[in-house]
Amino acid sequence: MLYQPWPWYVAGPLIALIMALLILMGKRFGMSSNLETFCSIGGAGKFTDYFKIDVKSKRWNLLVVLGSAIGGFIGANLLSPNQAVDISDKTVSKLQELGFDSAGTSYLPTELFGMESLSDPKVWIILLVAGFLVGFGTRYAGGCTSGHAISGLSNLQRPSLIAVIGFFIGGLVMVHLLFPLIFAS
Repeated sequence: MLYQPWPWYVAGPLIALIMALLILMGKRFGMSSNLETFCSIGGAGKFTDYFKIDVKSKRWNLLVVLGSAIGGFIGANLLSPNQAVDISDKTVSKLQELGFDSAGTSYLPTELFGMESLSDPKVWIILLVAGFLVGFGTRYAGGCTSGHAISGLSNLQRPSLIAVIGFFIGGLVMVHLLFPLIFAS
């Protein structure tokens, strides 16, 4: 059971249970708030008031980040018997047409995230611009995808519904319009 994706009727209720516990404890879930805590601990509050927060009340966020990193490592290295990604042949061929020969064989395209790709200035520009846009969008939307889609929607927050709809629209625009423009040879 650990070597395969869990069905929705197992994973969904587990997420709901965790969210109910967090709501009862008065906590919010989202990776961007966890990263804010890291920035505050690192001294970012010396440079901007945004990061002047009570770090002690957010210590539990550090466990979420640590658990995510450790869980990701365990999942990728110990619980993934097959490194091939189960995506359609049509998607693999489209990605290969755009120059992603690792499509279907790795979870992250080595053409963007492999060590050898860091010698390409285009990759640096893409990663820096994407990082800036994700960071800006996260703050502009008042949270990240996990915060809005899991925590915000479970609290029935209208801004989270609007943000999640925007995330989906943005993803569709990126994949179907911008991605081919950026990576067309």
